[in-house]
Amino acid sequence: MVPGYAGRLLHIDLTKNIVKKIRLKKSFIKEYIGGKGFGARLMYDMVPPRIDPLSPVNPLIFLTGPVTATGAPASARDVVVTKSPKTGTFLDSNSGGYWGCWLKIAGYDGLIITGRASKLSYIYINDGSVELRDASGYAGYGVYATTKGLIKEVGDNNAKVAAIGPAGENLVKLAGIVNDLHHVHARGGPGAVMGSKNLKAIVISADHRNPKFDLADRDGFNKYNLKIIREVVRGPPEEWARTDGTPIIVRWSNDVGVLPTRNFQVGVFEYVDNIDAEVMRSFRTSKGACYRCSIACRNLTRLKDDKWGEIELDGPEYETIAMGGSNTGVGDFKAIIAWNNLVDDLGMDTISLGNVTALAMEAYEKGYIDKNITNGLELGFGNIDAQMELARMIAYRKGIGDILAEGAREFVMWLGGDAYKMALETKGLEYPAYDPRGSVGMALAYATSDRGACHLRAWPIAEEAFGDMDPFTPEGKAELVINMQDLNAVKWSMIFCDFLDADYEMIANYFNYVTGLNYSADTMRLIGERINNLIRLFNVREGFSRKDDYIPYRIAHEKMPRGPNKGFSVKPEIFNKMLDDYYELRGWNRDGVPKKGKLRRLGLYKDFFKTNIHSM
Repeated sequence: MVPGYAGRLLHIDLTKNIVKKIRLKKSFIKEYIGGKGFGARLMYDMVPPRIDPLSPVNPLIFLTGPVTATGAPASARDVVVTKSPKTGTFLDSNSGGYWGCWLKIAGYDGLIITGRASKLSYIYINDGSVELRDASGYAGYGVYATTKGLIKEVGDNNAKVAAIGPAGENLVKLAGIVNDLHHVHARGGPGAVMGSKNLKAIVISADHRNPKFDLADRDGFNKYNLKIIREVVRGPPEEWARTDGTPIIVRWSNDVGVLPTRNFQVGVFEYVDNIDAEVMRSFRTSKGACYRCSIACRNLTRLKDDKWGEIELDGPEYETIAMGGSNTGVGDFKAIIAWNNLVDDLGMDTISLGNVTALAMEAYEKGYIDKNITNGLELGFGNIDAQMELARMIAYRKGIGDILAEGAREFVMWLGGDAYKMALETKGLEYPAYDPRGSVGMALAYATSDRGACHLRAWPIAEEAFGDMDPFTPEGKAELVINMQDLNAVKWSMIFCDFLDADYEMIANYFNYVTGLNYSADTMRLIGERINNLIRLFNVREGFSRKDDYIPYRIAHEKMPRGPNKGFSVKPEIFNKMLDDYYELRGWNRDGVPKKGKLRRLGLYKDFFKTNIHSM
């Protein structure tokens, strides 16, 4: 057993109700580390090409990493990996809180779920024992009632629960899996995959005083960890996270003209003063932290209001504020808290939901749909009551909610005509909360992201609009995006969250103290590149190529009407220059397929023969 790991994966076949414990191989650890890396290898080897993501054969995989639950900052993480029902791509979606740490403390580096239960069920992991139990009584329940009910049912107030809400049960493509009430594996529809397996929840009881793993050099780890906490976590790099967390980005984005407003029609919001971090502080009761994390980025908020009642929430985060606030024209922080609370209970992704809601609002205002289509909803921008009701309609697939539950791309195809010009998505995944017309590197990051439009694979806006790099030129952006993507692939294999300002050297140091191996920063960089190329091979096998690495019509052809970026769009020649540079630097051909020489260098050449690609 390699230190830092529990040393085994848990495989549960829901169809046959069979539980297997699989030993982790050292070679697997050395080549892929954990988390996202493990997921890339498992998905490529386990999943036949072109399967239906909602079929029993598609695995739902929860994975931890070597630093999970160790007390390293930003390491209270787990990742869910599957084939996305939203995009058809490889999907990994991270979440914090406690649940992932409990999985590892209980003695498992990961949980592989295949098949489909005969009735609505939940998995109960109680340290060494594993049971599949009846969850029929929780059918249709929201995440909150499910979580609280199952904790009471298993008789352990310290148990941790990952659950789906009605959206997951109804196979909504925007559905997430919610840990610890408000931590969501959100993007790409993993909640729909869990729902397709008739699986309502996974409950874990574990003794955190007796974790089922150890560290190779605990004294060295503790000394190095304290150094990082003193110099990084308590220093300037993490000040923003310690004070306000992600809501501070609302003001940053508005100031540089990239805050999505009314379905990305503009990048500045006239009511930004009502939804920024200063307003958030008036609702914050305390700062919060994930398991043993010293950063404590979370904002625990409380609302007591005649209209919305009493709400206690972990959040909202920047993406939720922007996509469910400025992007839908809502300038009321109370309303955003209430919407976030509802969406978490329904079990959905606030980013994609805010995107499709704004799209529906624009379609309504432009006459593509009317009250006869919306079940009487006046679906104009800023109508929070309609926004709340539409969330319920989507979660339960009622009326127009049924087609919106499929996503933005499917909705505009249903509308027909020029409606596609209003959709903000790539590979079928809805845009998050940064408008690339003020940061062209974000256009490339969204287009080349493995799971569809995603700001977490690479965040070049930090160096562009928020930094000193020219945000309008294509020069240097391909290299910037590649470096960020490869670094993040390694971070999410350890698993660290984005809020730790880590480089390859820091990651290698943590890995070595935990495992006793002797990895260099260059080795870590190579592993990040290997992971991203293996995932690209997976997506190529699924039929993806250059044609899928695109930017939406609005970003390419509609100039920003006002604000700091007035008159600018990401012209096709700018985007194609960046994409050509990206493929060349990656060692991929002009269609975006990794070349044989690149695969040989990364130790992936044997996987070339599994892609069914006739030329590279």
